[in-house]
Order: sequence, then structure tokens, then C-alpha cells
Amino acid sequence: MAEKREQVAIADLMEKSGVVFGTSGARGLAQCMTDRVCYAYTTAFLQHLEKQSLIRPGDEVLVAGDFRPSTPRIMAACFRAVQDMGYRAVNGGAVPSPAVANLGLRRGIASLMVTGSHIPDDRNGIKFNRPDGEILKPDEAAIREQSVMLPGNLFDDSGMAQDPFALPSVDSAVQRAYVSRYLDYLPPDALSGARVLLYEHSSVASEVLGQILEGLGARVEPIGHSETFVPVDTEAVRSEDVALGRQWAAERQFDIIVSTDGDGDRPLIGDERGEWLRGDVLGVLTAHYLQADAVVTPVSSNTVLERSGWFERTLRTRIGSPFVIEGMRQLAEEGAANVVGYEANGGFLTWHDIERHGRTLPALPTRDAVIVALAVLMLARRQGQSLSELVASLPSRHTASDRLKAFPSQLSQAKIAALAEGGSAMIEETFASLALGPLEAVDRTDGLRLTFANGEIVHLRASGNAPELRCYNEANSADRAAALNRACMILLERWRETGKVAGPGPEVTS
Repeated sequence: MAEKREQVAIADLMEKSGVVFGTSGARGLAQCMTDRVCYAYTTAFLQHLEKQSLIRPGDEVLVAGDFRPSTPRIMAACFRAVQDMGYRAVNGGAVPSPAVANLGLRRGIASLMVTGSHIPDDRNGIKFNRPDGEILKPDEAAIREQSVMLPGNLFDDSGMAQDPFALPSVDSAVQRAYVSRYLDYLPPDALSGARVLLYEHSSVASEVLGQILEGLGARVEPIGHSETFVPVDTEAVRSEDVALGRQWAAERQFDIIVSTDGDGDRPLIGDERGEWLRGDVLGVLTAHYLQADAVVTPVSSNTVLERSGWFERTLRTRIGSPFVIEGMRQLAEEGAANVVGYEANGGFLTWHDIERHGRTLPALPTRDAVIVALAVLMLARRQGQSLSELVASLPSRHTASDRLKAFPSQLSQAKIAALAEGGSAMIEETFASLALGPLEAVDRTDGLRLTFANGEIVHLRASGNAPELRCYNEANSADRAAALNRACMILLERWRETGKVAGPGPEVTS
């Protein structure tokens, strides 16, 4: 008797499950990411690549994940789908997202990473990579249009496996190749004597970071390990981490604090004073160290990029690595020789292989955190400066950002649209108490980015990954940027409470 099979349209599954594509893969509540949903998504991903003639049954497909409680179960469901589609599934284990993409690129194989990145562990996600790099927006649209056949006997009524799927032993090649990427690029004594505080928390990158830093001669002190998942967001550093950084600086001596978000693709870097550094500032320094001639970054990133005067070309995009990657491709096709990109969260991308002193750093056009930690430390040592002095040498532009949680994306978008449609008069009235002056420029590349006559910036945007409304502010001093951000967050909270957009905001207090 033929096996019962079920046809599922991915678009319908997205609507019913709430697991949808954001700015970094498919994400949703962990309880909604049932075995059935994850099996179907993986099947649709492979089916799409087959139609593109990028893979064929019998090829390897790499599966890995982070330390979230739900990750092993979701990995097992993805693994089973890979096998049932006729591919050789490889278990990469718990490794950073860029390590997965790196081995996939080196071997020319598809890969996927089960992770929710920096968001709380009641949520999770799947990042998909083609053999030539992470999927882009056209790929997401094509996957959404797929219809897949699912075995009818695998799942119960709740969408979970009738018999739990199992994962095979871990292939350590993913981790080895990632570590070698950096140890083969820099001399073995490149960081000799450097004192590094390695903030482990629950980052899946902690082990490889330790191996790389020690392999380059640094003295590494691990600290802050957590057995429970910690949702570190490098764009909105937790107050607990702010306090920890300063406490460690008072108790210890070090040159740098190194950490990442949960899946290791966004750097969290602290200077010798225990102060956490902005990701977009780290991006500028990393691009400078790598001698880039062209830099791509989202519209939300700090304008210190252009003000530094270090780069021949810069390009601003919508927020999200797919848009940065498309921008990098554009500049490379236009003749730029060393194109890099970064996001405001600090994740750094390289389009070309980078040659230096007979050593090569292979291209990795997906977010990476390790290269940022190495580059800023190397740059500071080369210039004989502390990390805080290195940052202080940049043009004085400072960003502060925060997010209002439990703010549905549709509501965020509606509020922002209402403000934009109200025109200059409504915008200037809304922000009158912030002493910004007349409105000079409006940028709707992604959300609403407002530049005022005094050069200060207010940027409002609905998160693409979670029900959050984000606000970015930029000014000539850190205190002013922070004060603007606090005032704007009060204003956004008022929006949520009253449902009104118009009306003056709160006074700015330092």
C-alpha cells in the first residue's frame, strides 16, 4: 500500500504557523516551529535550489545550530527532511552561523543554521545558505511559493514527530575550517601579549573565539559563562551587560572584551574601560584595517563612515544582510576592488578574498563577528593606542538606539507612515521639544530617517525579526545621542498608550 502523503503550500503554512521570513531567515515562536513546519521549510528550501540547478540529490547539506533549548529538536527535523530528499546530511553541531556559511562556500554545498540570533529563547529560526552564499530576497519569495509533499505518518496532530528524530555525531570540519580562516590569515604571534576578556554567556562562538585568540598569541580569560540562553542584542545592549563591563574593568586589567550574540555573527566588543562599542563604529574601523576601497552599510549606520574620508565609495541600503549583499555585488560589478559591508549590529561581510603579506582571508559574504574583534585589536596595537583612544580618534558622531518591545510590526509601520504623511509640519511639531531645529532631510529607504538642521538624526523603524519598534538617534556627543534616544522612547511609548502620533514629544534631559 502506498505511503500516505500530504501536500502543503508554504505560503499557507507561513500564515497558519506565524513562522515567516524576516531580515535573517525564517523566524517564529519556538512552539510554532513544530517538526512539521521545520521539515516543510527545509524541503521547500532544497526544492527551490534543485529548480535553480544549484544542488542535486546525493550532495552534502550542512545542518548546525545554536544553544537555544529548542534548537536540537528543530535541527533533527531539518536533518530528517534533508535525508528524505535524498541528500547527505552533515551535522555541524553547535557552531557560529558564519562558520556554517564558510564551510558551505568552501565546499560549494547548501547549508542551514537553526538559530534565533539575538532574540529571546521562546523564539527560534532557520537561516538558509545557498552553495554560493546566504539566500536573498528573491530566494525567499521563491521558497514561499513552493508546494511540498510531506509524509503523512511522521507527525502527530500537534505537528511533532511521532517518533523523535535523532541527530548523528558531529562533524568537526565546520569548526576547524572557521578557526583556520583566521589563523591562516594572521601571523601566529599577531596578538602576542594582548589581554582579552572573553565574555562567553551562551554564545555558540565562545569556543572558537578562544581557540583563535589564543592561536594568535593573546592571553584569554573566559568569564560570564551561562548554561541558560542569554538574548544578547548588540544594537540594544542589556543594562546587565553594561554593569558587567564596568564591573570587570574595575576588577581586572584587559585590552578588550570580546563576545558575540547567540549565534556568533554579531560582535559585542568592549574597550579597556568596560564600555561597549557601537557595531557601526566597529564596522568602519574593520573596513579601514582591511584596506577596503568600497563599503556598503544600511541607512541606519552612523555617518562616521562618510566623515572618516577613508573610502573611495560608500553605499547605503535597507536594513538586513540580503540588502547589504546586493549592494556589495553592485559595487563589485562596477569595478571596486575590495568591497566590504557591515550592519549597525556590527556583523561584517567581505565580498573579495583579501591578500596581505602573502596570506589570504577568503571572502565571506555573510555576517561575521570574529574578523571585527581581530581587526580592531590589530589596528589599535599597530597605532599604539588603547581601544578607547582608537575610537576617540574618529570624527565625533555618536549613536544611541533602543527598542520598544511588544509593538506589532503592522502597528509600527502604520504609526511611522502616519508621521511621514503628516509632512514637515507634523514632524517638526512632534519633535519640537528636542531642540533639533527645522527638518532638513527625510530618508524612507527603511523606516523613517529624519535629519534636522542641527545635524542630529531620528530614525524610526519596525523590526523585521520581532514585534518591536526600534529608534536610532545620532548626534555629536554620546550624552546628547543618549538623551535624544531616551526622549524618543518616551514618545514611542506614548504612541502605544494613546494611539496618537501628533503632538509635541518630551523634553530632552541629559
